[in-house]
Amino acid sequence: MLTNVASPEISFVRLQGEFNASNAAALQTQLTTVVQSSIPSTVLVDMENVNFLDSAGLMALVSAMSLAHRLNRRFSLCGVSPSIRIIFEITQLDRVFELFDTRAEFEAVLT
Repeated sequence: MLTNVASPEISFVRLQGEFNASNAAALQTQLTTVVQSSIPSTVLVDMENVNFLDSAGLMALVSAMSLAHRLNRRFSLCGVSPSIRIIFEITQLDRVFELFDTRAEFEAVLT
């Protein structure tokens, strides 16, 4: 479900599977832990292997991003598939989240 890899600059989280009402609370808890314990001030969530996201999963991401902003941390997403990106666009959260096509694109912005 969630894999966390920290580097000196980025706490990299890789999500996998489906995120819905049945597991959104666990996702939120795990993301909260990553954001709070992140020594790098940047959290990047890779969603390349996410194949379903409902409103509960989306709210877990919003909650984690809000916490990151309160802690003055950067919270970005990459690898969002076109079918899931539509959810961000419909809810206009594509204007709130930093969305990158790939991790490399995100890292290029950092340099």
